[in-house]
Amino acid sequence: MVTRTVDLRSDTVTKPSKAMRAAMANAEVDDDVLGYDPTAFRFEMEMARIMGKEAALYVPSGTMGNLISVLVHCDIRGSEVILGDNSHIHIYENGGISTIGGALGVPVHRLVQAADSVSVCLSKGLGAPVGTVIVGSKVFIAKAKTLRKTLGGGMRQVGVLCAAALVAVQENVSKLEGDHKNAKTFAEGLNKIKGLKVDVTSVETNIVYFDILEGANITSQELCKNVEEHGILLMPERAHPGEIGLGQ
Repeated sequence: MVTRTVDLRSDTVTKPSKAMRAAMANAEVDDDVLGYDPTAFRFEMEMARIMGKEAALYVPSGTMGNLISVLVHCDIRGSEVILGDNSHIHIYENGGISTIGGALGVPVHRLVQAADSVSVCLSKGLGAPVGTVIVGSKVFIAKAKTLRKTLGGGMRQVGVLCAAALVAVQENVSKLEGDHKNAKTFAEGLNKIKGLKVDVTSVETNIVYFDILEGANITSQELCKNVEEHGILLMPERAHPGEIGLGQ
């Protein structure tokens, strides 16, 4: 009988912590579309400080944040965006743009100091329930705020969500390095299992992919079903049927 579930499908399946739920319940709120929500303002100021930028803007999703950023940067009709063929936005977001950062033992403001804008997902490794924050210059964020409203991303008492995001930033950033080390150890263990293959050198964050080798006599779907019976949840990689991706 399974008494505990280990969910490795994705880091997007995390649940809000007790501290996040308490912060959400007690958040001071107002109309953020009008610029009056104090919790949203405090969160955006803190994110701008952490990232070493002038201003920040909370948006509902990474896809919207990426699209807004592209529209601000490419404000002349006919502009082009150059991407790598394995770019996250090319594969998963059908044309959105994403700047992905991680805990590499380097202050984050140093990692992004050369970037004009940065999109930070709050609901993945940081574990907030929803949202992304864009950071950049005051001029950039002013334009981004107008586009957010145009795209339907303006929310009224959004401080309820920003309160959880603030807790995530304050409590979970320090845990990322350990999370990444655990993923590396996990990848090394998987690589010792007959029939599985992991490129251990590619595991730098909390994402682990492994391949099922030919001759293993099991499909990725069958493997996921088998381990689920033991309380372990995995997710086959959509683009590569014989590959499974894990997000801790």
